Parts: sequence; C-alpha cells; structure tokens
Amino acid sequence: MQDFPTHTPWHPLKGLRVLELAQVMAGPVAGLMLADLGADVVKVEKLDGGDDARGFNSQGAGDMPASFEVLNRGKRSLALDLKSEAGRATLRALVRQADVLTENFRPGTMDKLGVGPATLMALNPRLIYCSITGYGRWGPLAPRGGFDLILQAFAGLIAVTGEAGRSPVKPGVSVADVNAGILGCLGVLGAHIHQLKTGQGQHVETSLLQASMQQLYWYAALFFSGAPLPERLGTAHPIIAPYQTFACDDGEIALGGANEANWVRVTEVVGHPEWRSDPRFATARQRLLNREALTAVLNAALAGGTRARWEQAFAAAGVPAGPVQSVAEALSHPQARAMDVLVEADTAAGGSRPMIGFPVHFSGRNAPNTGAAPRLGQHSVEVLREFGLAPDAIDQLLAEGCVHQLQKDPA
Repeated sequence: MQDFPTHTPWHPLKGLRVLELAQVMAGPVAGLMLADLGADVVKVEKLDGGDDARGFNSQGAGDMPASFEVLNRGKRSLALDLKSEAGRATLRALVRQADVLTENFRPGTMDKLGVGPATLMALNPRLIYCSITGYGRWGPLAPRGGFDLILQAFAGLIAVTGEAGRSPVKPGVSVADVNAGILGCLGVLGAHIHQLKTGQGQHVETSLLQASMQQLYWYAALFFSGAPLPERLGTAHPIIAPYQTFACDDGEIALGGANEANWVRVTEVVGHPEWRSDPRFATARQRLLNREALTAVLNAALAGGTRARWEQAFAAAGVPAGPVQSVAEALSHPQARAMDVLVEADTAAGGSRPMIGFPVHFSGRNAPNTGAAPRLGQHSVEVLREFGLAPDAIDQLLAEGCVHQLQKDPA
C-alpha cells in the first residue's frame, strides 16, 4: 500500500458555522463534504441516543460503528433535547450566530417544534437552511418519510436494474441517500455565494425523490422521445453496444466499444476483424438490436484470458476497459490512493484507519478533515461556550437534562 499523499491545506469554507440536525446518511453526507471544505460542522443530536446511525450494526474500534464514523469524521457533537423548551431556546440562540443549518426531518416536523425555516431565518436573515426530505415539500406524498430503498423503488431505479427475465434488484449502494447529500451540499454552496453577494440566506431544499430521479437521464430521454424502454439489461447500456461487462477466465471485465473507432479496435484486439462486415454488427444500430448475439461472441472470444491480460490488451489499443473489481480490490488499488479517494483519518478509539476522503481537488489540492467522529455529546459544553452561552446557563441546561456532556472517554 502506498503512503497517503499530503497537500497544502486549502479550506474555502473555513470559518463557516454549520449546525447539522440531519442524521443517518443523506444529511450527514452533505455535512461531511462541508467539513472537508473547512466548515465547522456541529452535529446537534437528540437525546437520548443521538443520530440513529450510532446504533447500526457496523462496529468499528471501541464503541463507534464504522458506518457512523465514516460519515461523521471531523464533526463535533452537541447533544440537545429539542423536545424541551430550554433545548429549543438554546438552538435558537445558536442559530443567531450560525451560517448554515441542515435537517432531514419530514416536512413540517421542525415547524411543529417551533424551529422551522421561517422562524429561524427571521432570527438570522443570513441563515442558509437546508432541508433534505423523502418526497419533497409539496405533492400528495410529501408527508411520508424518506428511505433510500423505498425511493429507489419509487423512482424507477430498481425497475431498470438487474438481469432480463429475473426479479429487479436494488443497486448495491445507497444511491438516493448519497446523491441527496451531494445535492444538499451543492445547494448550500450556491446559497452561500448568494449570501456573500447579498447578505441574505436561503431555504435550500432537495429530496431523495429528486436525487433518485436525477439518475434517469438516459431512460427519461427514451421515454419522452417516444422510444420503447428496454427490459432490464444487467450491466449493458440502453442505447449503445457493446458497453457492458463480459466474462473472462478469472472474473469479468467492463468494455466500452460503443463508438465506431472503438468497435474497430475491439475486433482487432480479440482477433475477429470479420465482425465488422457481419450484418448483425456492421453499424451501431445493428449492434444494439443484436446485443444478445454480440454478447455471446464476445464472451466466447474473451474466454480463457484473464482480466489482467485483456485489460492490458484493450488499454494498449486505446479501448476503454477495466476489470470488475471487488470492493477490497478497488479500495486497495494504487489509483485510488493516487487520487486521494482514501484518507487516513483518526478514530474515536484513538488510532487511525483509511476512510473515504473528499472527491474533489482544487488546483491539485485536497485536504479533507481527518478528525475523529465525535461521541455523543463530546463537545456540548465547548460548543455552547463558543456560541456565547453564559456558564450558569450551561450549568442549568446540564442540570435539567436538556444538554448532555460526555464526561469520560469510554475507550
């Protein structure tokens, strides 16, 4: 394994104060990206238990679930009871000095607590209030909660994923949650530019519905043009071929030979130039219509060779190709390290381990926040002091149980 590269830190959002009321995945993804850009992200967590992701069955070192740790590195935790008036008053006091607030409750939940966007933005007109919901704020399904699996199903993603003639399957990753977090961060950044220009905040909104349906560009193009939608295609593409995975001796390789130049190169690499004059494969349209036959002859041609052999041969010819790697292979590949896909981050237990880093560079620089994910209430008093609450007010909140401060490191 290569050493992790180091770069001169460049944090464009340094000094930006973010209150993250969001939990589990979509909202915390947005907060993680803001933290990697230099923002001070404070997780305002509920009592008791905090972010629901703290209870997920994905244990890391000590008592910190790895699934929570990877999405919350570099943040601080304030454990606050928003069901109490004192807790809500405390949040309002923090909002007066905050730049951004993120939440992913059902529409109307924050309003019922008296801390909705209109209320908080009246207290602080510069506030960027970011809401990530399931189905959005309007429409017949707006009151429903949002869950990645359910929205992927509703949006049509599951319907187009899987093999022909078999049951549809969910993509193996949380497409809706992760993309909603990215869109939330994008919205915050756009609102921050507006804030810098005008001094005014914005209510930024996105949803798992929008984050899922955004993935349908190709299928929407076919649908709205009146073209028939293809059945499930496995790894194949709905409008070009060959553009899918094929079997090798030790696994599969992804091959992109869709345009004419690459198709010619494919036939040369596999030793079948006669395919170019085969009427089934002579044009891009014919290759698409005869995808099944094309897949069969390519699988036969690639049989007996390893992924590495074919990848090298296709790469040398300029054909887009890459092995279907396991997660372990992908995360261990030198290219992932070279591009800072991974970062060596601190853990709550006191050590360090690789985690997914920030997937953007700025003039070659990338310096994500590598601080440990917080334990529940680890920074409560520290944060309240920084936001200007008086010591006696903090003591009263602690005494009333409206705030929890972690007293001792359980590790």
